[in-house]
Amino acid sequence: MQSIIKISGPLDICLQDGQQIAVIGDNAAGKTDLVNILLGRRRLPGNPISYDFSPSHSPMVSDNIRYIAFQDAYGEAGNNYYHQLRWNSVEIDEETPTAGELLDNAFALACASGNDVPAKERLRDSLYDMFGLRPLLDKYIISLSSGELRKFQIARALFSMPRVLILDNPFIGLDAPTRDLLSALLGELGSKNRIMMILVMSRVDVLPSFITHIIPVEGLSPRKMIPASEFKPHMEFSDIGAEIKEEILSLPHKDYSAESFYKADKGDVILKFNRITIRYDSRTILDNLSWTVREGECWAITGQNGAGKSTLLSLVCADNPQAYACDFEIFGHKRGTGESIWDIKRHIGYVSPEMHRSYQKNITALEVVASGLFDTVGLYMHPDKEQLSNSLRWMRIFGIDGLSDRSFLKLSSGEQRMCLLARAFVKDPELLILDEPMHGLDLHKISLIKQIIDTFMQRPHKTLLMVSHYKSELPSCITNNLTLIRR
Repeated sequence: MQSIIKISGPLDICLQDGQQIAVIGDNAAGKTDLVNILLGRRRLPGNPISYDFSPSHSPMVSDNIRYIAFQDAYGEAGNNYYHQLRWNSVEIDEETPTAGELLDNAFALACASGNDVPAKERLRDSLYDMFGLRPLLDKYIISLSSGELRKFQIARALFSMPRVLILDNPFIGLDAPTRDLLSALLGELGSKNRIMMILVMSRVDVLPSFITHIIPVEGLSPRKMIPASEFKPHMEFSDIGAEIKEEILSLPHKDYSAESFYKADKGDVILKFNRITIRYDSRTILDNLSWTVREGECWAITGQNGAGKSTLLSLVCADNPQAYACDFEIFGHKRGTGESIWDIKRHIGYVSPEMHRSYQKNITALEVVASGLFDTVGLYMHPDKEQLSNSLRWMRIFGIDGLSDRSFLKLSSGEQRMCLLARAFVKDPELLILDEPMHGLDLHKISLIKQIIDTFMQRPHKTLLMVSHYKSELPSCITNNLTLIRR
């Protein structure tokens, strides 16, 4: 059997034609290090890695291996991206490419060799249909939802029909029907087109059926590759412990008599939408939506990719300028009656794919968490001793206090997400908004976060809005559901 990639020496791995691989490990276990070795980006002693990409005519790694990293799910916005930009369409530079332009360029490049262009055209058309990409072709790339971006990236990578396709957490951000379709497509492409799929995964519960072999990664080291049928994942998760629960429940209570904006009590309406419609050009995102949320309620917001879930939350978070033209109330105040966005944000803890996408700041993990106290992306004010102590407390609750002095940009994507989650809790917010908060996290961390949410929601004056495409990610406190339908 042909060996496509063979590594010998300090690490022994032989990936053969016909195998479909999953690299599985917890966050920060070392999965990305292994990918960099496979790509030739990380050198091992001597010359231990060899490639045989036949029947491809090119021996170059760059021509035969495509890699979509976790961060690619957040698009190609560059350094000028800020997380509100997706909803501020008037501020988008007209030179920003559309999804269609980027896909056309990628397809033209894939066809430049002249090999089997009709087959590539059929593949492109099937990908457009399967992922529902045609309505998105005229949208700016930075206007796509996280799920739409993920579908865009995967489709673009497949145009070139690579010999090896490495996908980092390919199912994050995708709704359940799209996950099933993608799994079926990858399996079919692998078997019919001799493409080796290497899926880099933090979750073992979404392992596709076409995977034949597993490479477990633990403690920054890959283990021996085994058949998928022999893989026995550890599925028992520990309780966060009475000490952590008590630390959350015993946080100091706020003096609401001194508050000028938040005055709600249990059962009071804190959010009311009155026939809200949001449009961008000819595209309707939300259509005549009425919705009421009362203090103490815990809502799951569900729906297909592009149904408007993040747009809805952007109105609540005061990030979307269309809020001023909408009839809705927040914390008992009609929007647009003199309140500032900081009056609103002061009572909201928030995390989302857009925030992760924009938070490319070379500051410490502790400073990232502390920035939640000031509602800034980046830290522009110096926290006092008490604020730093509070930030460290939340890092300890999330089990990441050992990362406090490390640069945020040097953390793994899972570690970054945990920092941003701690940032959402750090000011003890009245309204907790979690938009796909478990992106890229392993099952141990998902279990931890669900317990933290459940405990936090036992505190007075707390309300939760949470978006997820996985029912298993929803904490037990969820009692209400709003399902949006894509227009």
